[in-house]
Amino acid sequence: MQNDKPGRYVSSLTRNTLALILAGGRGSRLKNLTLRRAKPATPFGGKYRIIDFPLSNCVNSGIRRIGVLTQYKAHDLILHLQRGWGHFRGEFGEFVELLPAQQQIDASWYKGTADAVFQNLEHLDFHSPEHVLVLAGDHIYKMDYGLMIAQHVNNDADITVGCVEVPVERAREFGVMRIDPSYRVTGFVEKPEHPEPMPNREGVVLASMGIYVFSHRFLREVLAADAADPESSHDFGRDIIPASINSHKVVAYVFQDAKTGVQHYWRDVGNVDAFYEANLDLTFVEPELNLYDRRWPIWTYQAQCPPAKFVLDEDDRRGNAVNSVVSGGCIVSGATLRQSLLSSNATVGQYSYLEGVIALPDARIGQGCRLHRVIIDEDVVVPDGTVIGENPEEDRRKYYVTRDGVTLLTPDMLTDVERRS
Repeated sequence: MQNDKPGRYVSSLTRNTLALILAGGRGSRLKNLTLRRAKPATPFGGKYRIIDFPLSNCVNSGIRRIGVLTQYKAHDLILHLQRGWGHFRGEFGEFVELLPAQQQIDASWYKGTADAVFQNLEHLDFHSPEHVLVLAGDHIYKMDYGLMIAQHVNNDADITVGCVEVPVERAREFGVMRIDPSYRVTGFVEKPEHPEPMPNREGVVLASMGIYVFSHRFLREVLAADAADPESSHDFGRDIIPASINSHKVVAYVFQDAKTGVQHYWRDVGNVDAFYEANLDLTFVEPELNLYDRRWPIWTYQAQCPPAKFVLDEDDRRGNAVNSVVSGGCIVSGATLRQSLLSSNATVGQYSYLEGVIALPDARIGQGCRLHRVIIDEDVVVPDGTVIGENPEEDRRKYYVTRDGVTLLTPDMLTDVERRS
């Protein structure tokens, strides 16, 4: 079900909406990638951070009142927001405000997603928006939130939940919904052991995107009731949504093209394999996620880097890249890249061969390396002659290797290898 009201109607709704981005999660399924940073601050796509996607969606949708709720290892995230998202004009009522865990209610930190918002109700009351858009800060997608808010208002819903179709084998990672023909939610189970497929769609479930629309008044009401419940885990997916289904109108917003019914691009990069595949997708000739769309730009902070450079032109050491993404400040010196992505200021030494490699900012890859299906974390220095991806058992002894055979290489892992050698 999609909105067909004119743009001025939608823009009036987004102007009266305040977005809250939940960015305090640890992201433990990303393993060592989140040892030093919150998951939303993880670099993605060569020059971005994951949180840039919901933030850019807000700006492009006309929502310019945004709160970012932080908690776990937030320094990198705060620094990025200060550098890249401090251009809003307060005199026009625009802002991106940082809302760190401050023990607002009692001596505890944020206990769950719902509690994080509950502890910031004073912030909502001060700005007094008509609608509140609650967003996860750790997904990759481009979405016009105005259409979802318009559907929420048109349906006179108490809660609207953004959702996508996912394979049933992945359903245990999400909140799984059941809806009736009018898109009203009739069932919601968070990360079920035995997920129920959609009617007439064997092998597919309807999964929550972690995106919710409330009226300010109703959100305040349900959060207060949840906070008073000692049995609650104070989570939107586990508590707020399931508890509201029978007593209030909870409606699904299916994230798909209104005309074709084709589902839009959306990725939960919650584990290492998903993070790897979402980055690697960008190296395809026509990636599903179009970062070159000037109508819906992804904004970020970008350090001033010189252009990428490829040097040396001999038969056995020619700097070149095929089907790859190479960001500013990178130097490929007599090395070959295939289906790889180099983030800002990464360098590759001569005689090295990289295939299916995702290098995060400031990675340094030495000479004579052979790397296949590897994620190289920020600031990692890969020693000369390193070989990864040819001997899985050897790789598992030294590094973290996923179920799909992707090797994760972080500074602490290299330190451990050096210590043992």
